[in-house]
Amino acid sequence: MKRIVPMMGLAAVAAVALGIAGAGPGPAKVAYPDGYRDWTHVKSMVLQPGHPLYEGFGGIHHIYANDKALRALRDGGAFPDGAVLVFDLLEAIEADAAISEGARKVVGVMERDAKRFSATGGWGFEGFKGDTRERVVTDAAGQCFACHESGAADDFVFSEYRR
Repeated sequence: MKRIVPMMGLAAVAAVALGIAGAGPGPAKVAYPDGYRDWTHVKSMVLQPGHPLYEGFGGIHHIYANDKALRALRDGGAFPDGAVLVFDLLEAIEADAAISEGARKVVGVMERDAKRFSATGGWGFEGFKGDTRERVVTDAAGQCFACHESGAADDFVFSEYRR
């Protein structure tokens, strides 16, 4: 069996994936997205060795959207307060000419609230380690928004809805 993403401790994977070491206090917190796997699955992709983001985000990506986020993805334009997007990052395992899901590395969450998260484009960012609710983002502006800022024309969201 060939592992596309090396097996590491979940804490190490989360730290690598998000470029951080642990959680810290902040003025506003993003809630864990209970039931997100029942939301609309927007897309999946696999980052393999050679991709520029592989070191931090290598593996299988599943993107989920709650109803408010889904409407904005379908209709275009700005996301309303209450829109939530989830980035479910799993280890990718290659065996028998197939790539399958391994351990969950991190559940990344973007929550739209223009007032609470005004410093980061109206979005709150959080990562939860593996299958836990342990927070791993210590600086949403530096660890998340710094990259998402390049997507200002699309309300800081990288995913698109495929019709």
